[in-house]
Amino acid sequence: MDTKLDIRSDIAAEQSRRAWATSALELIRAEKTRGTHTPLVPFSLPVFGEIDVYLKDESSHPTGSLKHRLARSLFVHALCSGDIGPDTPIIEASSGSTAVSEAYFARIIGVPFIAVVPRTTSQEKIDLIERYDGQCRLAEDSTQVVTEAQRLAAARGGYFMDQFTFAAQATNWRCDNIAEELFEQMRNEPHPLPQWVVVGAGTGGTSTTIARFARYNGFHSRLTIVDPEGSAFYDGWRMKDTTITTTTPSRIEGIGRTRVEPSFFPHLVDEVLQVPDAASVAAMRWVSEQLGRRVGASTGTNIWGTIQLAQRMNQDATPGSIVSLICDAGSRYTSTYYNDAWLTDNGINIAPYTAALRRFERTGTLAVD
Repeated sequence: MDTKLDIRSDIAAEQSRRAWATSALELIRAEKTRGTHTPLVPFSLPVFGEIDVYLKDESSHPTGSLKHRLARSLFVHALCSGDIGPDTPIIEASSGSTAVSEAYFARIIGVPFIAVVPRTTSQEKIDLIERYDGQCRLAEDSTQVVTEAQRLAAARGGYFMDQFTFAAQATNWRCDNIAEELFEQMRNEPHPLPQWVVVGAGTGGTSTTIARFARYNGFHSRLTIVDPEGSAFYDGWRMKDTTITTTTPSRIEGIGRTRVEPSFFPHLVDEVLQVPDAASVAAMRWVSEQLGRRVGASTGTNIWGTIQLAQRMNQDATPGSIVSLICDAGSRYTSTYYNDAWLTDNGINIAPYTAALRRFERTGTLAVD
């Protein structure tokens, strides 16, 4: 056995793998260069004349959601860490939107992609994953998607992307991120430094990026997380305990988890507001009417929390601005959140919350009977 030949072969293989990774990174950089910053959309709340609300429209990304940024960062992180080669299957655990975006980037660099998603994931999201040549494996128990993705990655000799662990690590929070865009776009507004930034938490990566960027730049904007039913983030923040778990998965796709994920840092968050699922869906439909286009339920969660904060500022006679997100488009939820029969089957009664929003339009007070 010629040891020198073996060493040369190993070196050549590694050089080839690195050359491929370099080419893959160039393709991802080119994709990013083709894009622009997502728009910052003014959202009028006429009942609060001294409070300006803005929604950063993440649905304008090529894959239609906030998760486009995360997927790009995760691929760059994995490529630069030497975890992906030209034939490496990529495996991910997701409620859908991250998997859609990761399937898109996997196709760009030419590697196979498999998503493990809960069976409750909307068919529209599954169709999008498959449109980008990804495959889906449906998990009956949504709390087991990570375990199943790990098992599948080991069985296929693939790489488990693991958004829940690496979201905060993969994202560059100092620059070139959603927070930098947001604060830059606010620069010429009447109240350029937001009083509040309102986001949901799925991995915790977006909230962590915004909080770190604000601290790094000396901005005193406060961060609110809006958390749906069944999620562990609220109690994890309230008790400053990252070991807390829940048993009932969130019904608002993309946000809420049964455990406090590694990329969520409770001490970076100023406030967490719990939002009933019915309120999220009612607000989703209400804001869709205001915007003239459909948005997803996690955007409804954001809006419900944003209105509460605006109401508080108004009561305190505090002028200023609030920024939140349009997380994705409502076209992904035609068969679920926009389907009255589906809401009935899932025990979601939006009527009291819809009535509360109608009263809010007239009175400036958000209260549910």
